[in-house]
Amino acid sequence: MNKLDVIFYPKTIAIIGASRKPGSVGHSLLANLIDSRFQGIVYPVNPKAKGILGIKCYPNVIEIPDVVDLAVIIVPVQFVPEVLEECGKKGIKGVIIITAGFKEIGGDGIEAEKNVKEICAKYNISLVGPNCLGVMNTSPHSSMNATFGTQMPREGNIAFMSQSGALCVAVLDYAKEANVGFSMFISMGNKAGVNENELLLYLKEAKNTDVILMYLEDLVNGREFMSIARKITSHPTNPKPIIALKAGRTRLGAKAASSHTGSLAGSDKVYDAIFEQCGVLRGNTLEEVFDIVKAFSSQPKPQGSNVVIITNSGGPGILATDALIQNGLEIAPFSPSLKKKLKTILPPTANINNPIDLIAEAQHELYEAALRETLTQKDIHSALIILTPTAFTNVEKIAKTIVNAAKIYNKPVLCCFLGIYDVSGGINILEENGIPTYRFPESAARVLAEMTKFTEWLSRPKTGIKNYKVNKSKAKEIFDTVRKEGRSFLFEQEAYDVLKAYKFPVIRSQIATSEKEAQDAAQTIGFPVVLKIVSPDILHKIDFGGVKLNLQNKIEVKAAYQDILKNVRKRKPNANIVGVIVEEMAGKGKEVILGMNRDPQFGPTLMFGLGGIYVEALEDVTFRLAPIRELTADIMIKKTKTYKLLQGFRGDPIYDTEAIADCLKRLSQLVTDFDDIQELDLNPLIVYEKGRGCSIVDARIILS
Repeated sequence: MNKLDVIFYPKTIAIIGASRKPGSVGHSLLANLIDSRFQGIVYPVNPKAKGILGIKCYPNVIEIPDVVDLAVIIVPVQFVPEVLEECGKKGIKGVIIITAGFKEIGGDGIEAEKNVKEICAKYNISLVGPNCLGVMNTSPHSSMNATFGTQMPREGNIAFMSQSGALCVAVLDYAKEANVGFSMFISMGNKAGVNENELLLYLKEAKNTDVILMYLEDLVNGREFMSIARKITSHPTNPKPIIALKAGRTRLGAKAASSHTGSLAGSDKVYDAIFEQCGVLRGNTLEEVFDIVKAFSSQPKPQGSNVVIITNSGGPGILATDALIQNGLEIAPFSPSLKKKLKTILPPTANINNPIDLIAEAQHELYEAALRETLTQKDIHSALIILTPTAFTNVEKIAKTIVNAAKIYNKPVLCCFLGIYDVSGGINILEENGIPTYRFPESAARVLAEMTKFTEWLSRPKTGIKNYKVNKSKAKEIFDTVRKEGRSFLFEQEAYDVLKAYKFPVIRSQIATSEKEAQDAAQTIGFPVVLKIVSPDILHKIDFGGVKLNLQNKIEVKAAYQDILKNVRKRKPNANIVGVIVEEMAGKGKEVILGMNRDPQFGPTLMFGLGGIYVEALEDVTFRLAPIRELTADIMIKKTKTYKLLQGFRGDPIYDTEAIADCLKRLSQLVTDFDDIQELDLNPLIVYEKGRGCSIVDARIILS
């Protein structure tokens, strides 16, 4: 038995704070339990009432003569600890605290919530909340609406967990209109007890759940979330898609989320990385995630990206074509034999290319013929059917035809019936039979793209984490020296030495503290060379005139050395100048950046993207949490617009992306080995033509 069974499948429930006052939370919750035909026994608890809604009341839980599995607490915040103690003494193992006034208000609320957690730990109580709407389970074995929300949704295969109770109510209302059913509904509130990770583990095994929908404002443990979510979305026999709506994409949004239920919003780009790495699909809006969930809950997964469009109007067909291509899908090419067949079954005025335009007069027979003929083709993986109501169309008949035809093939069929009133009858028929409908073609295209993305996730090559033979002790020795000197940053030559210990392709270099040393170093390295200032007070060397490029001989090196010192002393007179680095002038190539920032909540986050001076301006970068798998390194590179430049854009050569991937994997190992690396930039990393590798020509490492 799972410890959360007392939350979702209780045989007995005590409603502590049940009320006779209509419209109150205590009255609504008890009424909802009764109306939902709960398959257990309910015990209202109220010391001032003998009975509520025809059910006998008890003054406290101790007085209830039977074993109680679950308590729902709705008393004022100051009485919650006392009530929890009584629940513990009674042996109640599951509690839902509806009451607000805890962490989300700050101050005394934080202490009150801490007290609640301590009491639950003392009695081994599984807690949902506080500050939540409650829990629903539509399973006939439970039929429990332990919330103060609206009526229970129809039974379905979608589980929904949310940090916002108000959002739960809105989703329930939307689901009712869209004929969408749910298996379980969980308002997590402040997550003082049960959090999203425990719920995911529970839903992983839930037989009545095939799709998981989440509204999140933060993650309690991002690393654990990734591990659990990956197991769910990658399950070998029963993978379940997880669709997440994460609030706080913008800085203002993050601030609002932080005050909503006491959450601390993490970096949004880190969340993107987390979701990508564990196969979670992220929606941008509530409407978008609901659109995706509708399709996953009722349709098979597409086995490829080829889509057929069937429409009775050319314009919407073109819009759908554009939307599908923009979302990375393919307009399925028709073979000569398929075109020949379509020519025999469709009228001469119909367009037999993709999209198929059946013309305005098309009736249900033409939709059926086109749908059956195209879905029999192995290289057509899904269908988007569009209908524009005209004086000729029998919308309901066409809808019934689509339902019947879709049952034959194990391929997703999505519909877009344009309009509202004229097509409402057909939409009802489709959605009652599990065919998702969308108001606009663009929405349907986005959904098909997400479904295809999940299929690609399931069929991806499975790779592990590569471990290189490195000189870890040498890197540690350098870090220890920096610490002893009271610094939190490495000089560039020290950073180079750390990277060399991990066998990165670092440019040849030497540090020099005089003109003569600089000239000798240049002679040893070989011309042309670069000179760069070394100073703890100067991070952006170019801004201070601290870099000289393409020096061809000793005379130029001497002049450059003098010039660099003059520039720095003029612009920052008090700068502590250690010397200059003399390094070989790298060959011509493309500049990219590799970096790492240690997120306070999730740990080391790797970055790859366009390098040079425009990194922050253009933000063409991707992020992943370290350690990364071998395939992830390739994905990071391919996710950027820079990848197109590396593939021989407009006559350029193809560049060595394998060398970049190797550096990413080495970087992953380095920052995983050393927790005290706070920030790291390799900018630029110059990548050469394919087969010629890459060179690190600038490095910055900051310790925590």
